Amino acid sequence: MSAMIGMSQSVSMLVLFRHAGRYSLTLMLAAGLWTSIISESRAWAVDLIEIAELLAHPEHYDHRDVVVTGKVTNVQLATNRQGQPAYGFLLQDQAGTIKVVSLGQLEVREGDFVIVEGIFSRLRQVGRTVVYNEIKALSVKPLNRLDPDFVG
Repeated sequence: MSAMIGMSQSVSMLVLFRHAGRYSLTLMLAAGLWTSIISESRAWAVDLIEIAELLAHPEHYDHRDVVVTGKVTNVQLATNRQGQPAYGFLLQDQAGTIKVVSLGQLEVREGDFVIVEGIFSRLRQVGRTVVYNEIKALSVKPLNRLDPDFVG
């Protein structure tokens, strides 16, 4: 199964290849070359995980780096105890929804399709409150604004 999302003129299409609950994210350049997006901190292609896979097996992904994609909903802006800007939103794909939180300024809008790279936690306790199945985002990038120079 593959899904295609239109991109800018310099990139023909973004293709997500699904295999065993994981996705490989690939860009097809206008010149006809296939190139995998390389993470800024890694030298291998990004493996996307379905939200349903995270929710079905949270113990497997607990405290691990994950990359997911979906639609931004229910955006909430906040400030942490040190006065730094923070935000949270729900990330929704066809099979599920998961909470995403991060520090900094939010650079995406409600309804944007994004790729999120971060650390998954199946359980986090904040005072008396327990938060389940959450991603602390290290990077949130809108899919419709990916930079072709980022492609390796």
